Amino acid sequence: MRIALFAGEASGDILGSGLIRALRTRFPHAEFEGIAGPLMQAEGCHSLYPMERLSVMGLAEVAGRMPEVFRMRSELVRRYAEVPPDVFVGIDAPDFNLHLEMRLKRLGVKTVHYVSPSVWAWRRYRLRKIRAGVDRMLVLFPFEEQFYARERVDARFVGHPLADEIEYCADSAPSRAALGLPLNQQVVALLPGSRVTEVEALAARLIDTAHWLAARRPELSFVVPLINEGTYERFARALARKPGPGSIKLIRGDAHTAMKSADVVLLASGTATLEALLIGRPMVITYRTHPLTWAIGRRMLRVEHVGLPNLLAGRSLVAELLQDEASPARLGAEVLTLLNSEQARAAQVDAFHAIAATLRNSASESAANAISQLLADDSIGCTGSCAG
Repeated sequence: MRIALFAGEASGDILGSGLIRALRTRFPHAEFEGIAGPLMQAEGCHSLYPMERLSVMGLAEVAGRMPEVFRMRSELVRRYAEVPPDVFVGIDAPDFNLHLEMRLKRLGVKTVHYVSPSVWAWRRYRLRKIRAGVDRMLVLFPFEEQFYARERVDARFVGHPLADEIEYCADSAPSRAALGLPLNQQVVALLPGSRVTEVEALAARLIDTAHWLAARRPELSFVVPLINEGTYERFARALARKPGPGSIKLIRGDAHTAMKSADVVLLASGTATLEALLIGRPMVITYRTHPLTWAIGRRMLRVEHVGLPNLLAGRSLVAELLQDEASPARLGAEVLTLLNSEQARAAQVDAFHAIAATLRNSASESAANAISQLLADDSIGCTGSCAG
């Protein structure tokens, strides 16, 4: 058995490594190859190309690299036309993988896409490629399976790996002690995002919001986790231009510890909102981007909310203040409402518990089961030897 897996970035490498472990228990003699990061390679996946080459391929800003994208795709199609794998698993990276899946399916290769692109929110034209190229879509959220059922696409909800890994944390004291934060005062965690562009767009607003809050609650402490040196430097530079309250503490990494230490989290929309939900921390969501990007993206959006907690709840559970609405006064007022009301915080956390329960589904095992069932489906037919 030969299984091809293609990951395009670090998050895909994490998903891929867990999937390989789960598949190996079902197919002990399987060979794994594709585009793999260090975690997948450690599980025995032979990488045909460095994952870093694919990490930048999906970005519109690197149009100059597109000839390399096309060359890689052509090489891979030729390779798999000559020696087809039993199944191809594209892990996220839809700009690269969906096209490749479409080509391989035409050759008779069974195809799986793991992590749905956000076609339920925007760029719905991608559904044509998904129908043409994907035998089975593995989705992380329950509402995605329902969406694809309406669109006549075979999709299986497998759960979210983060929900299997991150546990609810009620006690903030150990995290505060680890970060040197006061144990007997309220703490607000500020998370401006994981990309340099996000930090540049939000840093000044978050610092101004900290000023606004400190003027009303001087005893507050703030902690800001930055994922890497680049984001740390950008935020530190913004803080130097407008020094915040003395209680703003910058740390490198440790976002989960920062969230656990907090009474309320003010953060950029993205995966961090799901992490805060699983940890059980009340939150306010914000986001800012280039005005032109926002104007175009807003017209394409087909959902009322952008924050994962609200999408998963199917209602406005968490305040979202985006783009021009994200003023320090409005952000500060939403945070202050939560800080001042134990009942409001508890209502969010109770809803978070219910959502987290729906996401815990042993994701890697469930994904491996869905792939195994596809391989056993004679209606599609194996391209190679389907024996383990």
